[in-house]
Amino acid sequence: MVVGLAGFLTTLDNTVVTVALPSIQHDLGASLSALEWVATGYLLTFAGLMPAGGRLADVYGHRKVLLAGLAAFAAASLWAGLATTIHLLVAARLAQGAGAAMILPATLAVLAGRDERQRSMGVAVWMASGAAALALGPVVGGYLSQHAHWSWVFLVNVPMGVAVIVLAAVAVPAPGGTVRRALDVPGVAASVVFLASGTFALIHGGEHGWDSPAVVTALLVCAGSGAVFAVVERRAADPMVDLRLFTVGAFSGGVVAQVLWGLGVNGVFFYTAIFLQGVLGFTPTGSGLAFVPLALLVVLVTPMVPAVERRLGAGRTVALGLTLVAGGMAVAATLEAGDGWERLLPAVCAIGVGSALTMPLGSAVLGAVPESRAGVAGGVFSVSREISGLFGIAGVGVIVHAAGSFAAGYATGLLVAAGLVLVGALVSLATLP
Repeated sequence: MVVGLAGFLTTLDNTVVTVALPSIQHDLGASLSALEWVATGYLLTFAGLMPAGGRLADVYGHRKVLLAGLAAFAAASLWAGLATTIHLLVAARLAQGAGAAMILPATLAVLAGRDERQRSMGVAVWMASGAAALALGPVVGGYLSQHAHWSWVFLVNVPMGVAVIVLAAVAVPAPGGTVRRALDVPGVAASVVFLASGTFALIHGGEHGWDSPAVVTALLVCAGSGAVFAVVERRAADPMVDLRLFTVGAFSGGVVAQVLWGLGVNGVFFYTAIFLQGVLGFTPTGSGLAFVPLALLVVLVTPMVPAVERRLGAGRTVALGLTLVAGGMAVAATLEAGDGWERLLPAVCAIGVGSALTMPLGSAVLGAVPESRAGVAGGVFSVSREISGLFGIAGVGVIVHAAGSFAAGYATGLLVAAGLVLVGALVSLATLP
């Protein structure tokens, strides 16, 4: 339950604020650029600090960091709900992301210490809760903004956060006899700069132009700090990310497959609402409801996946899932103006079932590393999902803008994304047990 609720909280805040932005702009007199920071500031610190959060969990204990992250997240949510200026709200969103960056890797690290069956079920619950949060986020945000006040989009996290803190304090055992390790401050600092600058560039490149001074500077900082990080980690006696982990087939293969899934699925989903409304003629409510069957299927199918994994193995199960996702994308690429639910639903269902079948990726990655490295491993795996989604949005955006029409560009982007996901299926077959 702790794993599911923690995953639900951190994922919900990725989507819940979007539909509340017009109300926030009206009440706080915010500019469009400031609203952009309200929407993306959370993701910036969430992705940028996640491996550092994992390192903290490995050094100071998964339980301590999980509780600290939950407390920080709840406090930042209260701060956001009580914010009276846009600057205070942006600062609170950045703080929320920092708290979430401690919660997620610590949660996955807690699972790493369990046996294979418990670990698989834990990852299944985590994935199902994340899917539910993605589907419910816009619905919850819209309802609270319309019938209460936009501040409740953030304040609702406070009682939920307190409840999860109490549950975690009771249910997550304190570690026994942990070995004290160095934090690797240079590695942590370099990783934060690398991921934060790269995330900033990916978020703002499409809107402000890849040749804008801010984006070019961010890309240069990202490249430089990435090189520094690699050098520091090779020379460190106790590195934050032991680069030898990437020589373990299940770890590197799981991360690569996760990246390819994120490049394909997340990149396309960003433009799907526009396609549904602008090309197929769906209402805003209808386009939002289009994602509900996908999320429901993930929630319903995921608990069954461990049994499938025991029969087929992780590699075949994930490959089957990624193939279904690619097939759903290919079907969606054939949609044309005038098509309705009867054409859309098979594609959505295939993507939902296929995404559920990718659950063994997380279990395989966590099972491939020592428990002492589980926090960082969880952070690397999680941040690969977030960053690959941003790369996917940028890549599909290039394809859409280069095409003669949005519909043609969207279809081409779907087919390219499907190809990437199929490559992920091949990687899974070759590397996962």
